[in-house]
Amino acid sequence: MHYRRPMLRRLALLLVCTTALAAPWAGAAADGRTAKVLRYAMVSDASSMDPAAFTDIYSMEVVSSIIEPLYRHDYLARPARVRPQLAAALPEASADWREFTVRLRPGVYYADDPAFGGRPREVVAADVVYAIQRIHDPRTKSAQYPSFAALRLSGLDAVRQRAIDTGQPFDYAAPLPGLVALDRHTLRFRLDAPNPRFADALAGLVAAGPMPPEVVAHYGDAVGEHPVGSGPFRLASWRRGSQIALERNPAYRHTVYDEQPAAADPEAQAIAARLAGRRLPLVDRVEIAVIEEDQPRWLAFLRGELDLAGLPGPFAPVAFPGGHLAPALARQGLTAHVQARPDLVYTVFNMDDPVVGGYAPAQVALRRAIGLGYDNHEELRTVRRGLGMVAQSVIPPGTYGHDPALHSEMGEYAPAKANALLDLYGYLDRDGDGWRERPDGSPLVLQYHTDKTLRQFNELWKRRMDALHLRIEFPAGQWTEQRKAARAGRLMIWFLAWNAGTPDADEFLRLAYGPAKGGDNVARFDLPAFNALYDRQAALPDGPERLAAIHEANRLLLAYMPIKAHVHRVGVTVQWPRVVGYRPHPFLRPFHAYVDVADPPSP
Repeated sequence: MHYRRPMLRRLALLLVCTTALAAPWAGAAADGRTAKVLRYAMVSDASSMDPAAFTDIYSMEVVSSIIEPLYRHDYLARPARVRPQLAAALPEASADWREFTVRLRPGVYYADDPAFGGRPREVVAADVVYAIQRIHDPRTKSAQYPSFAALRLSGLDAVRQRAIDTGQPFDYAAPLPGLVALDRHTLRFRLDAPNPRFADALAGLVAAGPMPPEVVAHYGDAVGEHPVGSGPFRLASWRRGSQIALERNPAYRHTVYDEQPAAADPEAQAIAARLAGRRLPLVDRVEIAVIEEDQPRWLAFLRGELDLAGLPGPFAPVAFPGGHLAPALARQGLTAHVQARPDLVYTVFNMDDPVVGGYAPAQVALRRAIGLGYDNHEELRTVRRGLGMVAQSVIPPGTYGHDPALHSEMGEYAPAKANALLDLYGYLDRDGDGWRERPDGSPLVLQYHTDKTLRQFNELWKRRMDALHLRIEFPAGQWTEQRKAARAGRLMIWFLAWNAGTPDADEFLRLAYGPAKGGDNVARFDLPAFNALYDRQAALPDGPERLAAIHEANRLLLAYMPIKAHVHRVGVTVQWPRVVGYRPHPFLRPFHAYVDVADPPSP
């Protein structure tokens, strides 16, 4: 959404005048006291509460507080550290990193649900097996499948492919050497390739959390509206497109926070002191408003209707000038958290497309010219209001393998070089209409698929491609449909973002890994030399040898340009003083259980 200066002046006035107008929700907790409620907003509704079916980070954020994973990242530890959640300890690994034994905590129970017929239901190892089988079941059409396929669990893909080839249902009874419940509380994983970072991978896969088969049987196609887990919260209500409400799970085992952050991290030390000995979760209810537009979401926060909010980029010049909270906000006790996100915003070129795809020098030159002719710096300055850093590769800061000293063509804006490349490889204006044609004289029209939220980006792309005399069009559509088309290789150019689930380069390199075509590899890049480097780094423990393989793989991405990296974003979260203990985490999205709110004032 475009904001003109008069609107910004009105918002500046509002910053000075606003006060917290809305009192916290005043319902009653189970013990009769006034309930504590945490309120915030998401920019998009959840797609599904079924961990096998959701397609977005917003669903993941909610579901992760309902369905517990085997492992998660410690809330306060920086750098990030994996700790057991449902598991009793970190995996027991074989010497070759191909076999892992995971032992679950006994005596953990799901929240009560009609699917259980009024009986308590313990979380068992077979539930994890079933959950991962559902991810591989073609009928589920799980968006999580590519990430699980990357684990290479022995035998699962064969069962999946048999179901695809025969049209028969997925065989849940088929023997699976890669995934076995050895007893009620013990799992054994076997992989087709070594994975020294297996626990980290599981920590980033919410869908590996247990799913009771009877819940799926009870709700059928409506299971996405009835999540059942053992987490600190359960779903209280869901008004599509409006609000999601979570309430404390009475069956939760009341985990006490017991980690000790580093002494050099005073913020973490202070939060740990507040959490020490306290049972989680700290609030009784979480109310999540769905407010897609920046302006109403930010104004709702300023009116006190939300306890915390991410700062929308258009309001950064007023609310966060010069990288500091505006004095009018600071005087009201508001505070801001600034976090460099380990993510990547990028443009993907379909390598199977006859115009922008291919590996021949002329086709590579076209993609590199497009990349050189687009201005990441202007995107960061004008569209993102400085909240980010220009990307020099696909690997973001905060992940293993990121090279902070790298300055590459990926982050360079050089229209003269771009025009020279196009001229050299025969992309010329042969008919005098002002637009370049392909080397064989056929028309050259770039199709950049987009949606209504990207108007400013489209305008920037249009200006920069006009300067190269490249005709560009912007077919509009819905993101979910574009995602399906992109994975099927039917879009020429697309714009998307990837949020890291783990602090490692692997999942970003997987965006160009040949065997991941049709999944995470939307570019459909398939270069044998790159695939070999990806396999090599994935099998190596961290160290100089692995770093060398990562850097060489990254060099090939820079040379062939199947992906044009744009920026790594910086997030700013602003909170009212009644919020206690909030600290954004680069990889752990469900923060709900660790945040407290001050008791509401007496009536």
